[in-house]
Amino acid sequence: MNYGFVIDTRSCIGCHACSTACKSENQVPVGVHRTWVKYTEKGRYPDVRRHFQVTRCNHCANPPCVRACPVTAMYQRDDGIVEFDPDVCIGCKACLQACPYDAIHIDPDSGTASKCHYCAHRVDVGQEPACVVVCPEHSIIAGDMDDPSSEISRVLAKEPVTVRKPEQGTAPKVFYIEGNDIALHPSTEPEMYMFSDNAPQHPGPLNLDSPAFSAAPPASGGTASSGAALRGAQGQALASGGPVQVAGVAAGQMVQVGWNAQHEIPWHWPIPAYIVIKGLAAGLSVAVLSLVISMPASSMTAAVAATFALILMGITNGLLLYDLERPERFYLLLTRPQWRSWVARAAWILTGFTVSTACWTALEWAGVFGLIGAESMPAYRMALAIPMTPLAVMTGIYTAFLFAQAEGRDFWQSAATPLHMLLQTIYLGSLGALVLTTLGGWSPEVIEVLRGISVVALVLAAVALLLGEFGVTRASELGARAQREIQWGRYRKHFWWGGIALGLVVPVLLVAVTPALAFLALGSAAVGLFAYEYAFVMAPQALPNS
Repeated sequence: MNYGFVIDTRSCIGCHACSTACKSENQVPVGVHRTWVKYTEKGRYPDVRRHFQVTRCNHCANPPCVRACPVTAMYQRDDGIVEFDPDVCIGCKACLQACPYDAIHIDPDSGTASKCHYCAHRVDVGQEPACVVVCPEHSIIAGDMDDPSSEISRVLAKEPVTVRKPEQGTAPKVFYIEGNDIALHPSTEPEMYMFSDNAPQHPGPLNLDSPAFSAAPPASGGTASSGAALRGAQGQALASGGPVQVAGVAAGQMVQVGWNAQHEIPWHWPIPAYIVIKGLAAGLSVAVLSLVISMPASSMTAAVAATFALILMGITNGLLLYDLERPERFYLLLTRPQWRSWVARAAWILTGFTVSTACWTALEWAGVFGLIGAESMPAYRMALAIPMTPLAVMTGIYTAFLFAQAEGRDFWQSAATPLHMLLQTIYLGSLGALVLTTLGGWSPEVIEVLRGISVVALVLAAVALLLGEFGVTRASELGARAQREIQWGRYRKHFWWGGIALGLVVPVLLVAVTPALAFLALGSAAVGLFAYEYAFVMAPQALPNS
């Protein structure tokens, strides 16, 4: 069996009966949507036409949300339906980021992921989904596509159909008869919405002649009745006169969305904050442990560094728990991990590194208080360094792979991100070690080595960042638009003044003047890196996928 939908847009009248039936059947809270009807308009007065598109989860044959879910709360049934289990969902929102169609939301009542599930409870007893039953025009056809006698198989055999975003490789199973390009294309965005009080007005006039134009920067989002922050209204897309082109639209025509479901931005400041903090913890641990691994005597610098790293890892883990919608279920990451998910892998990486850092902290303080002999310290440190070093490296860079698994955000699909995060870990760690060794009165030779490593890592990070931003052409329009938003749009100050100036240039100048300013360089680097990572995290999420 292989269930799918066909939406006949020729007969859809935009009555929202399917949306209402879905809400009633599945107790969907106000403010979120499993099924919605997107209104798009095209033409030039008086020749204007409105198009309707029933929009929902595509029940993909190759569902990225299932791979991203760390606890198998999102799963694919044998009959092809992509189902979810709210009883085990931890609310990590990885599935929201993995979905290229904005089809998943967080239920404000349960704090778990939710979406169209093909009314699986009805299908299991031989009934059709509620939306199919109530559609007055029979515009929604559901059934088993593997059964040649089913209505959906007959329709697919004789009618040309289209799907949303076929280039994503997800093999969606919601097919549209005469699907309109302006409705299927997520870049057709609204000047304003009708029948909607929660969509903010456009922040100002568009400058279509600007080379940086992709769409006007989103206004600060409105709020649905559920309290979820919404994406701001975007600029109106034109068929000509600007870089946003929509197939099937003649020159001089205008295109805009009349109504569409707005979804919350899933990840906010805790994500860039934890990226910076865990990078400093990992880099500092490797740097200081490498320095003291052959020292016979105990080192107060190593004890302080280990303690500081352990505190930072505690903050990191706390931020990740804070970002979960159901933090009390965090243990499921360890007890029922889904190993294809980088969220699940990250849980074990962070646990392993935190435990090893705690062991290192205990070892160094035991040495300081004379509980372990000086002759034994090198052997103990070496034994710890063997597992701790690779765990520290993975702690620094694993987020790059987690972002890459978020297939709904094309900007994050970059092979350069692991290198960026590795360099960030190195310069944060070397700057942190430079602060401690300078305050601890270490030899000038050691301080100069750390100083050189810091400068080289900062310079390499600057080169890699600029090459990655300006030397790489993004593979999709959404990726390119997010890139422009970071470079020249609403996040340009985060990028130029934060990521480049404070994050890289100022630390290099401070360390070049004197190692005594290393603490200022570290603070500047951390603040600047947070600013850049904030833009990196937020810009792709501000762009619609539906």
